[in-house]
Amino acid sequence: MRGFGEQLTGQSLCRACLATPVATVQCPVCHAPQILRHPELFSLAIAHVDCDAFFASVEKARRPDLADTPVIVGGGTRGVVTTACYIARLSGVRSAMPMFKARKLCPDAVVIRPDMAAYAAAARQIRAMMARLTPLMQPLSVDEAVLDLSGTQALHGMPPAAVLARFAREVEAQMGVTVSIGLAGNRLLAKLAAGRDKPRGFAVLGSEAAQVLACEPVGILPGVGPVQERRLGKLGLTRVGQLQALDDRQARAMLGDDGPSLVRRARGQDARLVDTGGLAKSISAENTFAADLTDHADLERQLWRLTERLASRLRDQGFSACGVVLKLKTARFATRTRTVRLPQPSVLPDTLFEAARRLLAREADGTAFRLIGIGAAGLAPLSAADAGDLADPDAGRRRARQGAIDGLRARFGATVIGRGRGL
Repeated sequence: MRGFGEQLTGQSLCRACLATPVATVQCPVCHAPQILRHPELFSLAIAHVDCDAFFASVEKARRPDLADTPVIVGGGTRGVVTTACYIARLSGVRSAMPMFKARKLCPDAVVIRPDMAAYAAAARQIRAMMARLTPLMQPLSVDEAVLDLSGTQALHGMPPAAVLARFAREVEAQMGVTVSIGLAGNRLLAKLAAGRDKPRGFAVLGSEAAQVLACEPVGILPGVGPVQERRLGKLGLTRVGQLQALDDRQARAMLGDDGPSLVRRARGQDARLVDTGGLAKSISAENTFAADLTDHADLERQLWRLTERLASRLRDQGFSACGVVLKLKTARFATRTRTVRLPQPSVLPDTLFEAARRLLAREADGTAFRLIGIGAAGLAPLSAADAGDLADPDAGRRRARQGAIDGLRARFGATVIGRGRGL
């Protein structure tokens, strides 16, 4: 890995070895031709990740002998195609196509009945890998998600573009599944970029997006299906650029109340944030005090008790935390929320507490608080928790110690053993 300093002087990146800047068509370090170039490559942070032909890719990973064979995942003779690999797509096979037609177009294809349990398991593993990139990860379906990597460069030691390139490489190596990535400044453009270079794609849309999209058919816009595309065509609106030219008054007159929103999409404008779906709130613990607290030590004791509760809930539900969110409510009912990402998913109270404790130290400035809470900012499978590495060789011992405490509490009650900081 080379070239990531405080200031990045180039706007190019080798997807294979992450060298930068790369001024040639072929990487001078690893000689790969997978070079990304864009003026805003190292400043964009919203990514849309889409697994390529996901169900078929999982099947090929399970059966390597099918690597160069057209594969169709779907029902019987009277069923429909669920997914077709890209080799089968070269023959014209598409999702939702009647199976008899797909077999006629691609008679050499291997047809496999869907195994949804296997696909769900693979999706969970890939999402766990995404969660290690950022706690701001929103699954959109079993095979795609949107991520916000803003502010993660210090954590990873590289910009989001390089983090995503490394992620794509790791998913393919570990899971046998390829992904296509769209990188942009908002969710809409990231999704559009992800579809521009499949499979194994990595496309970037920045400030030039409106100009790039202008010549595309209106059907490329999310939410514009075949019916609306025909309706727009009858109005003479067949290209995205024609929608971009409308002002709000014209858009509303021609297209109704949703017209201005469609025009904004055509211009590549999107104010939606990455929504974690309330996962951090779904596994959390909080406490409202009988009397307001101002003392830092008192707040820490409350935080520790809640952290133990959070860790227990995570273990009970089979998850670990990718990050920690601290919630405070002042005596005047103003809410403060602070989030930090963990180096690796954890379910250990000590690890969660130390992360939250640092957040609390910046807020406990004499302000009177009436509530404190802690939650998981992003979830990963329990199996991914506290693996330990050279930077944290004691993780295994802490995990064993916590397991012994949990065992005692399970047998004799929650109050049988505790830590001094909770007294």
